[in-house]
Amino acid sequence: MKLWSSQFPAEPPSGLELFWQDTPAFFRIFIIIFAVVAVGILSAILYSLFKGIKQWSANNASELVTAPCTVVAKRFKVYGGSGDTSASTNYYVTYELQNGARIELEVPDQSYGLMVEGDRGELTYQGTRFKGFKRAGDRASGNAEH
Repeated sequence: MKLWSSQFPAEPPSGLELFWQDTPAFFRIFIIIFAVVAVGILSAILYSLFKGIKQWSANNASELVTAPCTVVAKRFKVYGGSGDTSASTNYYVTYELQNGARIELEVPDQSYGLMVEGDRGELTYQGTRFKGFKRAGDRASGNAEH
């Protein structure tokens, strides 16, 4: 351990400076890599958090829209499920509005199961939030369904 010598007119080194000077190069490199990784992970978490808050705010600021549309595509995404963990599934439906624009929304599993490609009806959404889909009529009997 290096000790401070009073021969120099400068201030004595701090404890951190003495620690860093006495630390072997391997541990210095490890500390630097650990710090960079920790900052990277923290940055990714903060980015995701702020992105989610921004989307939530944008959805809240959007008006509630109900528009006639057609279900043109359905898909799902399964993630997780390795080892002893359970799998989760997100469900998505693409709607084509009367003006030709398409919008894909994440929908609850119950709604996903009730929709079929080609269904026509009224879509209610707010920003990127699915609020509901009311089918124009049952294909077989002509009865309205939710």
